[in-house]
Amino acid sequence: HYLDCDYDLSKVLFITTANTLDRIPRPLQDRMEVIRIPGYTELEKLNIAKKYLLKKQQEANGLWPENIEVSDGAIQGIIRHYTREAGVRNLERELASICRKVAVEVVKTDRNAHVKVSSSSLGKYLGVPKFRYGTAETVPQVGVATGLAWTELGGELLSVEVTIVPGRGKLTITGQLGDVMQESAQAALSYVRSRAEVLGLDRGFYHRIDIHIHIPEGAIPKDGPSAGITLATALVSALTRSPIRNDLAMTGEITLRGRVLPIGGLKEKVLAAHRGGIKTILMPKDNAKDIEEIPPQIMKGITLIQVEHMDEVLKHALVLTDPDAFFKSGKGESDLAFLREPEPKGRMTPGDEEDTTVSTNLS
Repeated sequence: HYLDCDYDLSKVLFITTANTLDRIPRPLQDRMEVIRIPGYTELEKLNIAKKYLLKKQQEANGLWPENIEVSDGAIQGIIRHYTREAGVRNLERELASICRKVAVEVVKTDRNAHVKVSSSSLGKYLGVPKFRYGTAETVPQVGVATGLAWTELGGELLSVEVTIVPGRGKLTITGQLGDVMQESAQAALSYVRSRAEVLGLDRGFYHRIDIHIHIPEGAIPKDGPSAGITLATALVSALTRSPIRNDLAMTGEITLRGRVLPIGGLKEKVLAAHRGGIKTILMPKDNAKDIEEIPPQIMKGITLIQVEHMDEVLKHALVLTDPDAFFKSGKGESDLAFLREPEPKGRMTPGDEEDTTVSTNLS
């Protein structure tokens, strides 16, 4: 309210909150001290719900503790399939909805009735699940790599698919990707081209093929550099026809020389991998300092492998009988016949002089 009088603010400290920094004007950010508070992990949400939220909603809806029992599996199901948030606001709302419906059952039957809510009965109280979370692939596949992404709501598994078809050097990228991720895809392709002979590909292979990179769930915007090594791995897999391990996920930025640079949000990404059934994670070596932030109980079921170069990533990620021999000239030779055809001799046709034509579809 406008007071229309002098007011001393010299000893007043303003504290504001925001879900993201993107919409805060840069001049204002420069005058603020920003404190980043990470969202709750699934385990933290589970304990908050058991110790505080459920008891609060029991009392608010007139239930005795013996009237309702919500299993850990049910609470976890609510967290994964009915909420997608950094905090617990919607989790409390869903628990309140369950308590109201249980209260109706108690009133209709017996005041001393005992209702148990399990993961299998969530649909009865909350309806059809609203969200899904990524899970590991069931078998190793060619051209399909699993990456890790950070969002405002926590970590997510990111599936990257690459297919190779005969063509004239066209690179198509789909899946509603931001500018940074598109640049990562082009950097990944440049790395693969620079390592063509080592991977068993002739130097001009890209003149005879079209490459389509797709990241599913196109309705969700995706951006950031941390998918670089995932994109490069999927490209190499598709070109050499080598399957990628289905129990492995990776995160890291890639340079044109194949170096793996550090990323942010390692804790959230590891938690997403654990939730999705991933057993092994490839991470940049420079992120070693962030490992101590990961809960010990999560670390028991996850193997973290620190990498510095893309060659290390390929040795761990691809299903190879002899990883060392793969990088010796010709050992990673593709079984795609049109990749091994010799370059046509004589004058090039229009368009052949261009290395790669990039067309991006953001649908």
